[in-house]
Amino acid sequence: MTVSLDEVRRVEAEADCLFDQGEVEEAVTELAAQVTALLGESNPLILAVMNGGVVFAGRLLPQLPFPLEVNSITATRYGGAISGGTIRWLLEPSAELRGRSVLIVDDVLDEGITLAEIIRYCHEQGAASVHTAVLVEKDLGKPKPCRADFIALRTGNRYLFGYGMDYKGYLRNAPGIYACKEV
Repeated sequence: MTVSLDEVRRVEAEADCLFDQGEVEEAVTELAAQVTALLGESNPLILAVMNGGVVFAGRLLPQLPFPLEVNSITATRYGGAISGGTIRWLLEPSAELRGRSVLIVDDVLDEGITLAEIIRYCHEQGAASVHTAVLVEKDLGKPKPCRADFIALRTGNRYLFGYGMDYKGYLRNAPGIYACKEV
């Protein structure tokens, strides 16, 4: 999918800032304290969901003051598009999951289909426990196939970008969380 820089700039200029950088950082710090309380003694494996989870994981990890191992996983339904399709596995973790406490770190809990599949994968690989942390959960007004154990922020059902979330592959680096005017 080709997207013009003019389109990206227009979307960025017209977007609504839902949470500025300070608000996001404060929410991540609060979430880190919750994760520490639950997993601080468990020698967890942190699985950052790429690419969306990279910024959130990068902000969260330095705030977890306990031994942990980090790895990544990539499963996508979007592939640069703005609506989801079939799940595609692009990267499986290189670390052993069997017997480990696993914390999946992802950018957004939207419909929950991809996250539910990653949770299933971790259980299938023999993880002792599987927990999930998301930067944002969208309220869709309907049930989801999974829930997040740790949620930094909540929003309505709008198309978001920033702090790892993208608009057609762009704007993951925006220093806050923004909602597109219309998509």
